Amino acid sequence: MAEIGQQVAEILEELCAVAKFGPGHLLVVGASTSEVAGERIGTSGAEEVAAELYAGIEQVRGKYGFDVAFQCCEHLNRALVVERAVLDRLRLTEVSAVPVRKAGGSMAAFAYRQLQAPCLVESIEAHGGIDIGETLIGMHLRRVAIPFRSTRRYVGEARVTAAWTRPKLIGGERAVYHLPEATESNLCD
Repeated sequence: MAEIGQQVAEILEELCAVAKFGPGHLLVVGASTSEVAGERIGTSGAEEVAAELYAGIEQVRGKYGFDVAFQCCEHLNRALVVERAVLDRLRLTEVSAVPVRKAGGSMAAFAYRQLQAPCLVESIEAHGGIDIGETLIGMHLRRVAIPFRSTRRYVGEARVTAAWTRPKLIGGERAVYHLPEATESNLCD
């Protein structure tokens, strides 16, 4: 069971390195503890699995300083568990419910009980995310998502998909996206 936490930590370490996550960034986590345990999504939620996943996520979050939003299941309209400070900072829309295993899912329910000042928000636009067990987190990512393929493709028995986002590229053929390196030949007079 402890290896589940280590598996998710390995994936998040790789994602953080590529996406350069840090303070001020928001990561959405969708997780089916049933899928991690090798069962069909929504059938065998397990708090023990959620606890191990949470420990692995917290290990990496503590190192990089990003914020985490835990996605609830469809019975709570995929609302998200966040710290109240995140809700306030990002001016998110709060919704009223307390996630439990049968309405919200084991991961969201466990996270809700671990946070200092938990609340549920309707939606977010996260900088990236990890989807453990194909829970469909895409609706909570910013507009330009970049799929991320980690070295580890499973946590327990659940397939893992991850993504990070980048700003939209705007303009056209004349647009410049990076300042050129200063050389004598391109310096202005």
